[in-house]
Amino acid sequence: MFPINLDLTRLSVALVGNGQATLNRLRQFDGDGAKYVTVYSEDPIPELAEQAGDRLQRYLPNSADVNAASIMFIIDLDLKKAAELASIAKAVGTIANVEDVKQYCDFSSPARIQRGDLMITVSTNGKSPRLAGRIRRAIEHWLDPKWSERLSILSAEREKWKAEGADMKQLLEKTDDFIDRRRWLP
Repeated sequence: MFPINLDLTRLSVALVGNGQATLNRLRQFDGDGAKYVTVYSEDPIPELAEQAGDRLQRYLPNSADVNAASIMFIIDLDLKKAAELASIAKAVGTIANVEDVKQYCDFSSPARIQRGDLMITVSTNGKSPRLAGRIRRAIEHWLDPKWSERLSILSAEREKWKAEGADMKQLLEKTDDFIDRRRWLP
């Protein structure tokens, strides 16, 4: 697997599912500022229908719908329907994830910790999402909220150094020195 962060303010997302797990993912997308999410659900729980609003399509996507999406997440569907949708995605070139069914996934979603723009992800390559989640919770205790401010301070310094003409090697050295002088890391 190759790690990547996607800008969901630019990509179209098809979210397929009916229940609480689909609702959780939709809330995550909404919290991340995703702009182009379409929710496909034959039988959505009321909270999912409410959160989706006019983005809700009360059917499973067809090949044209899947083709229109950059990325598709399939959650809490029975395995047969999920496999069919994954097959359609493969045929039209849309990358897809069938939650917790690795053989149908083009990608996996790592557990993540976020403090402002600082994001740390943990992945087991789909082998144990529960372990990834527990490691994430352990890191959360160490990565307190002040890291968001630290990143902002460091980013401003880095921009200043770049404006002063620092090359990549100098940026690395200055960054290490800045972090070390403040004893941010052991």
